[in-house]
Amino acid sequence: MSTDDGPSEPEEEGLDVTDNEAVRDRLEAESDRAVERFDDGVVDLLSWVLDTETRARIYVYLRQNPDSTSDEVADGTGLYPSTVREALAELHDEERVTRSKRESGGAGNNPYEYTAIAPSELVSSIVGDVQSELNTVFNLDDHLDEEPTESPDVTDEPVTITVEESDQ
Repeated sequence: MSTDDGPSEPEEEGLDVTDNEAVRDRLEAESDRAVERFDDGVVDLLSWVLDTETRARIYVYLRQNPDSTSDEVADGTGLYPSTVREALAELHDEERVTRSKRESGGAGNNPYEYTAIAPSELVSSIVGDVQSELNTVFNLDDHLDEEPTESPDVTDEPVTITVEESDQ
């Protein structure tokens, strides 16, 4: 004879709490790896645009942390402070970062704060060089011929690059 006190509670199907935590940990680890690979890819691309990995890492750091001092950039990137100062001076001379004096209420040295220019401005700054290089490749036969078959028309280049700023 069995007694039935009503419907029994359904057993929990699926994962228990420790399994959920393990899945969450794995997802977080995969997410971290994906972000790291993405960041590495961005740094690789920017290394080509900015000439070195050091300058690319500084640029990425400043995009994420505008108005940072050279010491803050060094701490955030793990680069030597002297390397960061030198690279920031070059990037500033090339107008790829802006700088201004940090406002301070007290007496003493007010360090410079640096901010990286927008990516669209960075790309615009190199478009002319890239376009020229591509056109040279496309017109290689004209450049290699000792006697040009036609007079080169600068306005009739095969490659034209236009950069537009995104609304996003």
